[in-house]
Amino acid sequence: MAKITRRMQDEPPKRTVTLEIHDTVHATSVSIVSLIVIPAVNLLMQAVIVPGEKTQEGRLIEAVSIPWFDIIELLTKDPNIAFEISATKWEEIVAGAYVQAGFEEVTLTPRSGDYGRDVIAVKKGIGTIRIIDQVKAFKPGHLVNANDVRVLMGVLQGDKSSKGFLTTTSDFAPKLKSDPLITPFIPAQLELINGEALLARLKELAKR
Repeated sequence: MAKITRRMQDEPPKRTVTLEIHDTVHATSVSIVSLIVIPAVNLLMQAVIVPGEKTQEGRLIEAVSIPWFDIIELLTKDPNIAFEISATKWEEIVAGAYVQAGFEEVTLTPRSGDYGRDVIAVKKGIGTIRIIDQVKAFKPGHLVNANDVRVLMGVLQGDKSSKGFLTTTSDFAPKLKSDPLITPFIPAQLELINGEALLARLKELAKR
């Protein structure tokens, strides 16, 4: 009677995974397949966007790279991976989402001096639509509060954009969406995207 076992040899930054068949009668084993697996931690460090030229507002994004799709697939299998991704990487992932959604000009702003705008997305047509997105990579239990949203609303007015998004890997404070100073702007001028909605949106865009 033979059984299959799994042997792993760590060889950073990759791992060799070897499957073996063990013959319990003759006390022998045969290696049948060897695979190279890239650990999740290394995948999360890879570039997910293709940067373009630099502008006064930041860096234009030309396209998304293969790791962008791989990370979405990883998140689909294990949503908790979202909390292992850095804030900078999340801004890149969200910027890539706008590229996938068909926005002609997507700008990733610099880490400092972004004036409360992490991503700027512009779509041209009969009229030009300009969206600003503020990305908050929060851990579970760290909720976005009303003051966070009001700050974005102030940025939205100063930027003269068509619409503002506040995207978080976590969630929003329970009473936030019933705040009388916030609700009149939802959803025409303001959208609040929590972790669950973010993952659903990324999965849909990855299919395109």
